[in-house]
Amino acid sequence: MKEEKFKLDSFIGGFYINPKICDDLILFFKKNKDKHQIGNTYKKDLTNEKIKDSIEIGLHAGEKVLLPYNTELQKCLNKYTKKYPEINGNLAGFSSAIEEYNIQKYKPKKGFYAWHTERINKNTSNRVLVFMTYLNDVKNGGTEFKYQKIKTQAKKGLTLIWPTDFTHTHRGVIANQTKYIITGWFNFI
Repeated sequence: MKEEKFKLDSFIGGFYINPKICDDLILFFKKNKDKHQIGNTYKKDLTNEKIKDSIEIGLHAGEKVLLPYNTELQKCLNKYTKKYPEINGNLAGFSSAIEEYNIQKYKPKKGFYAWHTERINKNTSNRVLVFMTYLNDVKNGGTEFKYQKIKTQAKKGLTLIWPTDFTHTHRGVIANQTKYIITGWFNFI
């Protein structure tokens, strides 16, 4: 599995999954318009297009369309925990099956505009790591990490994993193209 190299002390891992899986997830998104919903921000039922402007589908980890993705995601997690072995010893168990995954579509000039983190209140306190995969190539359309001074590129198949806390405050890089991602969290069991 190809790796995108980031400084070790950034605690950001980047690994490339099979691009066909990305195509299949985009196709699933396009074929299931009845499942589309306005993207939520911070809280499960809060929408605010000035903060985040997206269309998304929430899926449980066990859904058939996600099975190939889960296999690749596990490989990414294994590489991440090999790079940062303390996470396995100190965090006895965590799973990506606790919360829904979100396939998200950002139209041109739309995105997650606001700086944010993934663990912000009691409802999100069990989140350990976040994962996100870019499902298509988007020129100048990745993710910006505030304190790490890193801007990733949206490259098809690139799966990022990073800690959920304020140390990894981030936002989307707004692009002139449509961007698709899938994202979710590894939670304490």
